[in-house]
Amino acid sequence: MLFTTLKKDSLSGGLFFAMLFLMPFLSFGQDSKTVSIIGVGDMMLGTNYPSRNYLPSNGGADLLTPVQKILNDADVTFGNLEGTLFDGEGEAKTCNDPSKCYVFRSPASYVQHFSNAGFDVLSIANNHSGDFGLAGRKGTKAVLKNAGIAFAGLEGSDETAIFERNGLKFGFCAFAPNSGTCDIRKIERAQEIVASLEKTCDIVIVSFHGGAEGADNQHVNNQTEIYLGENRGDVNKFAHAVIDVGADVVFGHGPHVTRAIELYNGRFISYSLGNFCTYGRFSLKGPAGISPIIKVFTDEKGQFQHGEIIATYQEKSHGPKIDSQERVIAKIKELTKTDFPNSGLDITSDGIITKR
Repeated sequence: MLFTTLKKDSLSGGLFFAMLFLMPFLSFGQDSKTVSIIGVGDMMLGTNYPSRNYLPSNGGADLLTPVQKILNDADVTFGNLEGTLFDGEGEAKTCNDPSKCYVFRSPASYVQHFSNAGFDVLSIANNHSGDFGLAGRKGTKAVLKNAGIAFAGLEGSDETAIFERNGLKFGFCAFAPNSGTCDIRKIERAQEIVASLEKTCDIVIVSFHGGAEGADNQHVNNQTEIYLGENRGDVNKFAHAVIDVGADVVFGHGPHVTRAIELYNGRFISYSLGNFCTYGRFSLKGPAGISPIIKVFTDEKGQFQHGEIIATYQEKSHGPKIDSQERVIAKIKELTKTDFPNSGLDITSDGIITKR
């Protein structure tokens, strides 16, 4: 190392101490690599079911434009795809209570909006990926494959995805408490899936769709969450369990509101990324209308280095826009302090995340 050959009396005092301060941030002769991974929450860019009136103007081309530059500025960008990308008829899902039944079918051409925004990988493990049954799932998978976007989350098939970016191999898997998906409640099986990826991949990203929904459920309560009579999983237990066997970054979604973040064994967890781009059929009242773009920086083995929260908001008439009030940053700070006081993370008022 260069600094081992320097003598204090060979430098002016100020220069010596300045160089001493910079030592931890310099890497002479080292081939270290910083990896950037972006995560966002639920996305549904408009549906033509039950009516084309739920589609945005201009074919949805403008929905992600305000944040497109940010989303493209990462090695890997992830989000949760709610619903289908599907031009077929299929058989629409039915519900016992039609007033609570939402069914999403976005035109297959909308995949281009995800490509333009830089999405590398999407979760299809959620309660809407089966909205048009097997036909809808097959159609969605074909559209994503055609676009070169990786995906995972279906039980028995497409449980994992492996892709390469900038000389590193990334593994991805996704879980939910819904029929046909990899089950967040079967933790031992989830660990098997994650461990299989850890053996061959440099960095493993895990996604989950879990936890109770709405403004009354912004806290992580460290127990099994029941919502509308359904077991939505114990998201804290799940996240820790998958990190124990090799997960490096864990991105949660499903509650339709933002939740806390945590550092566990040097790995980053976001417990809910909220509604990111959910046009027309989602409630965006109060905390449901704000969400983060979370950018995580790791080393090439997935160890957390630092991160950033970019605040966005939605209204019924548009997709995500940058929130000058930065409301979601304040919310994540508050929730993290309350739910994970020993999380090992500090969050500044402008969204910089550092290790404590």
